[in-house]
Amino acid sequence: MLINSNFEINIRSIEEFARVMVPEALDKTMNLFIKETFDNIEVNMDIDGKKGNFSYANQEGRIDEQKQTMVKILLLKVYNKKYSWGGLMGVRPTKVLRRLLSLGYSYEQAEDMLRNFYIVSDEKIKLLVNTVKKELEFLNREYINLYIGIPFCPTKCKYCSFASYEINGGVGRYYKGFVETLLEEIEMAGKFLKDEGYKIESIYIGGGTPSTLTESDLEKVLKKINENIDMLHLKEFTFEAGREDSLTQKKLELVKKYGVDRISLNPQTFNEETLKKVNRKFDRKNFDKYFRIAQNMGFIINMDLIIGLPDETTEDVLYTLSELEKYNIENLTIHSLAFKRASKLFKENKNRKELNRDIIENKIKELTEKKQLKPYYMYRQKNIMEWGENVGYAKEGKESVFNIEMIEENQSTMGLGGGAITKRVIEETEFRDYIERIINPKDPALYIKEMKERMESKYKLFKKRRNIDEKL
Repeated sequence: MLINSNFEINIRSIEEFARVMVPEALDKTMNLFIKETFDNIEVNMDIDGKKGNFSYANQEGRIDEQKQTMVKILLLKVYNKKYSWGGLMGVRPTKVLRRLLSLGYSYEQAEDMLRNFYIVSDEKIKLLVNTVKKELEFLNREYINLYIGIPFCPTKCKYCSFASYEINGGVGRYYKGFVETLLEEIEMAGKFLKDEGYKIESIYIGGGTPSTLTESDLEKVLKKINENIDMLHLKEFTFEAGREDSLTQKKLELVKKYGVDRISLNPQTFNEETLKKVNRKFDRKNFDKYFRIAQNMGFIINMDLIIGLPDETTEDVLYTLSELEKYNIENLTIHSLAFKRASKLFKENKNRKELNRDIIENKIKELTEKKQLKPYYMYRQKNIMEWGENVGYAKEGKESVFNIEMIEENQSTMGLGGGAITKRVIEETEFRDYIERIINPKDPALYIKEMKERMESKYKLFKKRRNIDEKL
């Protein structure tokens, strides 16, 4: 894309936006002209014989890169692209709204800006506002959270891009060494966090599939957490028991014994043929068995569904949603499938059926209202199906603090295990943070080799105060 402009512009950012949102503009020449006053900014565009202009009040730096954003919005306008999320291509639209509120905008003013500046639909604005209002009940920077990644699965699902390796594959030979290294890392992290006085609000064991651990190793990990991590301020402890083919009653008894109060049981779809196609084993009777056991044990149970799996029709999705009505769920996450570069689906370029989003969304609304589930966190991804979103729903009082803090990047995260991401959230100004990250190796062999080195880096990172003056 060739861009001629009378003001400074990030060409790479515009190209990335066009690649996803307006691909037909990529090989064109864009001519831009800006008129700026103290009160107003007007951008004029001429591209591919199409002309347009976009005028909006000068927000005096309160909108990140206002001119740049206006170019992107105008690009949608001249090509008559109508997306329900408008120009909000990013992963966390809730952050946009929270920033506007923190700058002193009222909800009404913020909604007006979302509608008229970012051209977001009224339906998505309502979802965004309701989600943020719920999030604000929980966000608390006084605490941090702890994430532990188990990078093994019974099989690798084709849509998955997370750190995971088939336990019976070649990488499985590092399983024993991984567990031993993880136990050591938990002990090191626990001592450091206690010494530095950090308060842990939530612990999340994810993956991969944590329930791939043997019963013996699972108890070792859980016991090590309880012995070394200060749980005085802990509000929730989550364990992803996502796949029924890796569960036993003993494993559920163990996680209960050691303080876990939330688990995930994730069918993704109730169409077993679909699950076979994406290399995910599933036995409905076995799933129902462990759901009942977990429910009787008193766990808060989350279920994940994915809309847009290969070859699934609108009718298939509606069937899954109707089957979901049979379960007394307190927490539900509905994902729109995104083709991620690290997934096998992306490499296979698997086509998805065109779905009737309106019918599906109406069914979701009907289901969640019937189950008294309200949205409490959400995020989006590039290459997501029909520019949708991922939404977490929960009954009142059953929301996941970890999910909220993780998506909003409000709390710092100490990440342990394979592929875990450590995030240090540092307050740059009253209205802006910057985030520094340290990523554990996904590969178990490399994780074993580099754990102590990465841990030393985490020590240094977490000794920084939340102040820009502490930047290295």
